[in-house]
Amino acid sequence: MEQLTTPKSIHAFTIPGNQGDVLDFSTFKDRKILLVNVASKCGLTPQYTQLEALYRAGKDKMVIVGCPANNFGGQEPGTNEQIAEFCRLNYEVSFPLTTKISVKGADQHELYQFVTQKALNGHADSSVKWNFQKYVFDEAGMLTHVFGPTVEPNAPELLQALGVAL
Repeated sequence: MEQLTTPKSIHAFTIPGNQGDVLDFSTFKDRKILLVNVASKCGLTPQYTQLEALYRAGKDKMVIVGCPANNFGGQEPGTNEQIAEFCRLNYEVSFPLTTKISVKGADQHELYQFVTQKALNGHADSSVKWNFQKYVFDEAGMLTHVFGPTVEPNAPELLQALGVAL
């Protein structure tokens, strides 16, 4: 696997958005970022409801970026368009989604190489265990917390890390 130059923060990254746009993480300066790998056909998919409520309650202080990924049990088989429609129709998702990426393995996207390697992110090594793993970045774009997939978006420890109340 090719080693990346260590970015100062997640703000160094851009990634194609699900709507044909480009998500530039530098535009999220001065807000916390919650990065979540998501899937439409997972037992944890109902977390979209809490993620959207969290986003609506705290979008002046933080942003949620969902990264659809098909790495676990083929639980995100759809196209980018199908994923966007599923999220809109079933969960009224308004937070940004990226195009479908790989969050682990030989084809791991460079964003997730950064997120999961302490040598790159300066905070912690981690492996993405399943869909809906959560990564919190502070206003400077530095990784501060990693939460497992079963930690729900309204969990007190996650809300505290984000500085948001529901």
